[in-house]
Amino acid sequence: MGPYPTKDFSSLLGTPGFSDALLKQHFELYKGYVTNVNALLGELTNAPGKPPTPAWSGMKRRFGWEWNGMRLHEIYFGNMTSKKIALTESSRLRKHLAADFGSFDAWSSNFKATGGLRGIGWTALVWDAERDRLFNVWIEEHDGGHLAGCPVLLLMDVFEHAFLTDYGTKRADYIEAFFGAIDWTVVEGRLSLATAPALEMSRA
Repeated sequence: MGPYPTKDFSSLLGTPGFSDALLKQHFELYKGYVTNVNALLGELTNAPGKPPTPAWSGMKRRFGWEWNGMRLHEIYFGNMTSKKIALTESSRLRKHLAADFGSFDAWSSNFKATGGLRGIGWTALVWDAERDRLFNVWIEEHDGGHLAGCPVLLLMDVFEHAFLTDYGTKRADYIEAFFGAIDWTVVEGRLSLATAPALEMSRA
């Protein structure tokens, strides 16, 4: 198999609340993760000796961090749009958020508060298949805080590079801008894709 490609998210240029300068810088940072994933894959192709060398062990540990840096950025850019798309009142996702959090507004307040936590990382809306339940979670850097087995439906980058150029230290203003750029059709599609196997099993 060939190397992982750098995906093109240039359609996001012109998104209200996000300068093209910020987005282009962010795309370049994402490109670096893809480059490092491919480089590490090349280095890790051959099985290590017994015991593994320190160099191989270090690369093996690093691979997950670089991989998540690549894939989380793809999820983040993938759930954004330059044209505002609302979440309809009758949508399955909105009803699910209201059921689990009390209301859509309560969910959004919780998500924004999670995004405002001190430190760098990501805020994610994830789905637990076993209990059919939604959670807002904080992901530390790229690799700490993931809920095992829970697919990500919505993701917000809260590293400084995601907002500092446009908003300085005003993270809350960036979060509001992000909410105006969510592609809810993508988020709903992720929920449908994630729940499809569970629905099939319930019919069996």
